Amino acid sequence: MRRIPMFLAAVLLAAGGCTATTTANDGGSEALCDAFAEVQNTVNQIKNANVSENGLTAIRPYAAELLNQLNQLVLEAKSQFAPQADQLKSSVDELKTVAETARTDPNATNLSAVRVSIQSVRESAENLRDAMSGAC
Repeated sequence: MRRIPMFLAAVLLAAGGCTATTTANDGGSEALCDAFAEVQNTVNQIKNANVSENGLTAIRPYAAELLNQLNQLVLEAKSQFAPQADQLKSSVDELKTVAETARTDPNATNLSAVRVSIQSVRESAENLRDAMSGAC
């Protein structure tokens, strides 16, 4: 079960590659780029958390924050990147559901479902990142 948090961090690192700067000419939205930068920052904090030494409690403070930031990113991206934003929201909602199931009943089947859901979030984040590449 300790691999899941680091895998989640790797999933969301797929969103890397944009910066939080924008200009009037590139069509980027400052709020969108700020939301993206916040997600990146939290993912980096999760990545740097010492799960093997401190257990899952090392990332718990960041989990809810990350979900809120992903929701904010989806809201900011919706006007310009609705299909990708909707896909990310759907995959994040599914991850929340399967993660809660795995938390209450951490068996192999439920943990496997979390891994599959994390992969879906990763793919959705990559799709949104690719769509946003010229905006931020």
